[in-house]
Amino acid sequence: MQAVVLIRHLALVALTSIAITQAQAQPQGGQLDANEALFTVLAAINASGYDAALDSNANSQVRRQIREILASKKLDSVEPIRRFFAQHHRKNWDAELSQYISFALTIEGPPDFRQRLAGAEIPLDARELDGFDQLLPAFYREANIADLWKRSQPAFDQMIGAYHAGVNKALLECNAYLRNPTSGYRGRRFQIYLDLLGAPNQVQTRSYKDDYFVVVTPSPEPQISEVRHAYLHYLLDPLSLRYFDQLQRLKGLADFAIPAPALDEAYKEDFMLFATECIIKAVESRLARAAERQALVDKALHEGFVLVPALADGLATYEAQEQSARLYFPDLIGLIDLDKEDKRLEKIHFNKEAAVKKAPPAPPPPEPVLTGVQKTLADAEELYTKRNLDPAREAYLKVLEQTGDHSLHAKAYYGLARIAVLKKDPELGEKLFQKTLELAPDAETKSWTHLYLGRLSDAAGERDQAVEHYRAILSIDGAPDSVKKAAEKAIAQPFRPEKQ
Repeated sequence: MQAVVLIRHLALVALTSIAITQAQAQPQGGQLDANEALFTVLAAINASGYDAALDSNANSQVRRQIREILASKKLDSVEPIRRFFAQHHRKNWDAELSQYISFALTIEGPPDFRQRLAGAEIPLDARELDGFDQLLPAFYREANIADLWKRSQPAFDQMIGAYHAGVNKALLECNAYLRNPTSGYRGRRFQIYLDLLGAPNQVQTRSYKDDYFVVVTPSPEPQISEVRHAYLHYLLDPLSLRYFDQLQRLKGLADFAIPAPALDEAYKEDFMLFATECIIKAVESRLARAAERQALVDKALHEGFVLVPALADGLATYEAQEQSARLYFPDLIGLIDLDKEDKRLEKIHFNKEAAVKKAPPAPPPPEPVLTGVQKTLADAEELYTKRNLDPAREAYLKVLEQTGDHSLHAKAYYGLARIAVLKKDPELGEKLFQKTLELAPDAETKSWTHLYLGRLSDAAGERDQAVEHYRAILSIDGAPDSVKKAAEKAIAQPFRPEKQ
C-alpha cells in the first residue's frame, strides 16, 4: 500500500511540475487582472483627499500621473466627491482604503456603476458609502477615465507579468497538496485584482456570495505568500463550514489561546475563523522547506494559534495516504489526541505581540542618465568645481552650440561668468552675469547671479547698486535659503572680498 501511495505521490509531483511549466506560458483566464470600476473609485478618491503614503518609492508612477492629470483639469465633478470623502473619513488610511475597495468590488463597471448586490448582501463598510455610486458617472465622463484606463494598461500588464508565474505556481502547489482536481468548487470564483492607485504594500481580501476577491497594490516585491494565504482560505473555508460539527471537538483547546496577547480578538471571539486560520497555517508549514517547517509551527503556536502543532502532525499523516483533503478532513480533526494536546499546551508561553511582516523598503529611484546637452552641462559644472577652468569654459561654450533653450543658455553664461571672475576679469564677469539675467534663468541661478553682481558692485564701491541686487534676491520665489541669508548679511554689512 505504501508503495502505491509513493508512486501516486511521485506522479502528482510530476504532473504539478508540468502544470507549473504550462502555467508560466499561459495565463489562467483572467484570474489575475485589473478592474475598471476599482480604478475609477480610487482615481476619484485620489483626486479628493486620499493622500496615503504619497512619499513611498513603492508607489506606482501611474498614481502620481493620474493625480497630476486630474488636478490640472479642475473638474466640477470632483468637489461633491471631495465633500463625500470628507464626510466618510475613517480613523486611518488603511481603513479609508478598505471601505472604498469593498465598495468598488460590489458595483458594476462604467458607465453607470450600479450596485450589483442587494440589501443585506452589501457589506457593512460598502453600505456606509451609499450614494457614492451616484457621483461616479459624472466623474467618469468629465475626467475621461476611459482614456486614462486605456493609457494605464501597459503598467497593469507589467504588474501582471511580475505576479503571473509566482501566483500560478503558488495556486498549483496548493491544489496539488490538497489534491484538488480543480481550483476550488463549482460556481465559486477566486479573482485577484491588481491596483495601481492605492497606497503600496496592501493585500486585501473579500468574500461576497460565491466570489472571493484579493486586491493587491504595488510593492517592492510581489506579495506571493499573501496571495497564497488568501487562496488557501478560498479552498479551506468551505471545508471548515461543512465539517463544523467535527471541528467543535477542538473548541476546548482553543480556550488555551484566550490569554495570548498577540492573538487578534476576532480569533478569540469566532471559533470557526480561528480553527480555519490554524488549518491554513499548518498547511503553510507543510508547504515550506523541511528545514523551515518546525519554526513556522512554533511561531504560530506562540502567537496563539494553538491548534497548529496538532494539525501539522496530522497533515504529515495525510501526506502518507491517498485521499484528497476534502475527504480526509474529518480524519484530520478526529485523530487529534485531546489529552496529548492538553499536556502540550499547559505550559505554553505566548509572545507579547505578533511578529509584523514588514515590506522590504523600495529601492531609491535610479539617478537619471544624462545625455546630450544635459550631460555637457553637468560635465562643465564638474570641471568648474575641480577648478579645471579652461576645459570648463570649452564645455559651457559647447552648451551654447548644442541647444537653443534659453534656460540652458542661462546656466552656461552663469558658468562662464564665474570663470571670468576667477580669472580676475570682473568686467567680463559682470557682462556675462547680466546676459544670464536677460535669459530668464531658474530661481536658483537667478538668485546666485544677483549675489555675484551685488558682490562685484560692493567691491567696486557701488553700494546702492549692490543693495539693489541683494534686495532682488529676497523677492525671488524659490531662491535657496543659503543665498537669502547671504543677501541679508550683505545688506546689513557690505561684502568685502578676501585679500589674496
